[in-house]
Amino acid sequence: MVTEIAVVEVLSERVLEFEAAIEIAVETVLSKSPGFQDYELLRGVERSNVYTFIVHWDTLEDHTETFRKSDSFAKWREIIGPFFAHPPVVEHWGHIFSFNA
Repeated sequence: MVTEIAVVEVLSERVLEFEAAIEIAVETVLSKSPGFQDYELLRGVERSNVYTFIVHWDTLEDHTETFRKSDSFAKWREIIGPFFAHPPVVEHWGHIFSFNA
């Protein structure tokens, strides 16, 4: 499993529209992509127009090759891209350790 973490600043005046759009984009596009496992959206506390996407993929290639080079990615960005103040910063992570109290 690979975790994609993307941080994006959304236009302040459009955060509610963005939140509605991301829900649609995940349900209609992202969740249907090969290798997609799950998705989580976090909103900043200090900066409420900054969001972190956490997406779990089966493999790195499921995100970077299969999804990013597909028509689905274009649809994804068409739905959520208009709300971005800047392009997202995207990185991939591998799991090392977790602890639950």
